[in-house]
Amino acid sequence: MEISAAGRLEVRITAADVGKRVSVRRLTDTRDTTEKFTDTVGVLTSWDSGVLTITRKSGESVRIPETSLVAGKVVPPAPARRRGPSATYQELAHVSARAWRPVESERLGEWELRAAAGYTRRANSVLPLGNPGLPLDEALTVVRRWYGDRGLPAYVQTATGGAGTQELLCAELEQRGWTREVTAELWIGALAPVADRADASGVVLSRTADEAWLARYQRKGVSEVALKVLGSGPSVWFATVPGEGGEGGHGSDSAPAAIGRCVVDGRWAGFGAVEVDPALRRRGLASVVMAALASRALAEGASAAWLQVEAENVGARALYSGMGFSAHHAYHHYRDHRDGSS
Repeated sequence: MEISAAGRLEVRITAADVGKRVSVRRLTDTRDTTEKFTDTVGVLTSWDSGVLTITRKSGESVRIPETSLVAGKVVPPAPARRRGPSATYQELAHVSARAWRPVESERLGEWELRAAAGYTRRANSVLPLGNPGLPLDEALTVVRRWYGDRGLPAYVQTATGGAGTQELLCAELEQRGWTREVTAELWIGALAPVADRADASGVVLSRTADEAWLARYQRKGVSEVALKVLGSGPSVWFATVPGEGGEGGHGSDSAPAAIGRCVVDGRWAGFGAVEVDPALRRRGLASVVMAALASRALAEGASAAWLQVEAENVGARALYSGMGFSAHHAYHHYRDHRDGSS
C-alpha cells in the first residue's frame, strides 16, 4: 500500500486507472472497535457511480464502494516465473487455438469466429485477440447473427490473470448480460520432467484416433466433425495403454486402460484427453500416457508443455502440479443471454 510521508495510508488511484492492475485495501466491518481490512489485487475494470469493480486473476469480479477505500495504488504486472517456461498470453492463445481447430472459421477484424457443429465450446466460440474492427455492440451483433445462422449459441472465449488478458472485455460482456458458463485454467511446465516421470514402453502411439482409443474417450458417439477437430493441429499424436485383452484394447470393457492426446507445435506440446479406466485409477497410468507423449514431443524439438484443467478437477490438478505444471492464466466462456437469436 502507498504510505504518505506522514505515515498514513493513501488512495492513489482514480477512474483514469481503469484497465490497469491495482492493489486496494478497504474497510469491511465497522460494527465493533476492531477495524477489519480486506486487500484485493486485480485489474480495475470500472469505476462508476462511486463503485469500483476489480477483476481478480480467477476472473471473479469484486465490487468495492469507493467510500470503503483506505489505500490503493497501481501495481506492476505479476513477477516473471522463476521456473519452467516463460510465455505471453498471446503466444499461448495462438498455440492452444491451433491445437483444437474448428471446421469453419471467419475473421472479424482480429477476432476469430469458430464453429464445429457444437462439438466443444472451444471450437464453437469467438477467440477475441485484438480489435474486431467495429464498436463492441456492433461486433457482438455480428457474432450473434453468425452463430444463429448455424443454429448455435453465441460464445466468446476470454482470459484473465495475465499480461494482455481480457478483463475489460469480460466486464463489458457481463454488463451486456452475457453469462459465464465455464472457467478453467491453462497450466504450463517444462516438458523433459514429464517424459522422465514413468516407463512408457507399453504405450502405443498413433497419428489417428482409432476405434480402441475412441472406446475410452469420454465423449461417446463421436461424429465426423469431432474426428476432424480431434485430428487438427500441427503434429497430433494419440496414446493408448492397451487393456487386459492386449493391443486391441479388448479388456473387460473392450476399451484401453488409458488414453491421451498431444499436439506438438514448435517449442510447445499440448496435452489433452488424458483418461483412465475408473477401475484402474491411482496406478500411475496417466503419468505413463503423458510420459510417452512427452518423449515423442521432445523428439520433435519441443521443450515446453501446456494443458487445460478445470478448477474443480482436484485429482488432475494434484497430478499436474506434481509434474511441475502451474497455472498461467484462467479462461472463460461467456454465452449470449439471447441464446444466439438475432
